Amino acid sequence: MGQLFGTDGVRGVAGRELTAGLAMSIAAAAASVLSEPAAAGGGAVSERPFAVVGRDPRVSGEFLESAVVAGLAASGVDVVRLGVIPTPGVAYLTAALDAEFGVVLSASHNPAPDNGIKFFASGGVKLPDSVEDEIEARLARQDGGAGPGPDGVPADGFGRVTDASDQGQHYLAHLLSTVPGLPGSPGAPLTGLRVVVDCAHGAASAYAPELLRRAGADVIVIGAEPDGLNINAGCGSTSLGTLSAAVRESGADAGIAHDGDADRCLAVDASGQVVDGDQILAVLAIALKAEGRLAGDTVVATVMSNLGFRHAMRAAGIDVVETPVGDRYLIAAMLDGKFVLGGEQSGHIIMLDHATTGDGMLTALHLLAEVARQGRPLADLVSVMTRYPQVLINVPGVDKALVATSPALADAVTAAKSELGDTGRVLVRPSGTEPAVRVMVEAEDPAQAQRLAGSLADAIRDLG
Repeated sequence: MGQLFGTDGVRGVAGRELTAGLAMSIAAAAASVLSEPAAAGGGAVSERPFAVVGRDPRVSGEFLESAVVAGLAASGVDVVRLGVIPTPGVAYLTAALDAEFGVVLSASHNPAPDNGIKFFASGGVKLPDSVEDEIEARLARQDGGAGPGPDGVPADGFGRVTDASDQGQHYLAHLLSTVPGLPGSPGAPLTGLRVVVDCAHGAASAYAPELLRRAGADVIVIGAEPDGLNINAGCGSTSLGTLSAAVRESGADAGIAHDGDADRCLAVDASGQVVDGDQILAVLAIALKAEGRLAGDTVVATVMSNLGFRHAMRAAGIDVVETPVGDRYLIAAMLDGKFVLGGEQSGHIIMLDHATTGDGMLTALHLLAEVARQGRPLADLVSVMTRYPQVLINVPGVDKALVATSPALADAVTAAKSELGDTGRVLVRPSGTEPAVRVMVEAEDPAQAQRLAGSLADAIRDLG
């Protein structure tokens, strides 16, 4: 990987690490790479390529979107602006509109001051590392961000820019088409369910409530008043307390929480207990296996997935393929093995029969449809999995390179693993989206997990 791209695009504090100038330059570099046939999936590229661009509602998205659009149009790319729309909506429309590539301005679950740029190749798939490396190489060779033609004018002329925020309705129609209606209720798979949905004041605000209502649910909406500054602030998938309280107070059957760009889905049951991505993945995997639609009787998960998830899958006769953290790695493993379901504890769930990337609204729809189909409470469905106590500690401000090379830290990790044996797991890894190192310890004994995680975090801090 290069210096700019992390596990999920380019991220940084808007106006500081991620400036308008950098956004314009990245867009121009990406245009030169992604307009080539090989990067566009091997197909022919139109005389003047076109891209779709969407964003979440954070305030910095307005100027960064303008910069990206300028960089693309100046490079001879026609641009269709989708407006504020969930990230998976951009992925879907990249494929549905046959665009050469798609661009999203979002920092997902990060706080409002952050923002990011990520790309989808033709077909709505995330870029492989090699293509991101080539974009960085092109960026390094650019001379002041000038376009590819004489005096900065592209050979086929500047790109044209159009607005198409109405395309989001096609995305919603696609999601609804993936779930059949209940017997006697065609097109209404969520009939009889009362659901609270928390949109994190993000990109789902204008979409998730409509999706669930059109699917037949009685919907109570929170966290759906974005002002550009309140995204992910005390709400959404990173802060579930408000959702839990709202579910209990309203007597809802379940609650759904998205993050800022709606590529994640977490849930709470009727009592307000949190249902994480591992539990959601377990429910969906078992349901697909029962229907004979779980390819290879295999599900793909990351190294962060709870040990209880692995035990539940073994009991259900389902194999687990493990990948590094990041939905790009999940997707790569799924494509390689021709598997259809994968996901992360954080709520990124990928259903390749219906989407090319993690889609929080798609996940919510299928999870709730399973609750309605079986006529069982969500808490009953997720009881197929027992979560092992898991302690997660983020250690900021540490040189990530030292984590991989420190003998003292390696010895500490080995000692912790030896103490746990088969009753737990230890994972230490640099974050791909934040300037931090993550420590995860699972154990049957919560106190033991806390003690070992704290000791490892101290060892990392000692690295300076």
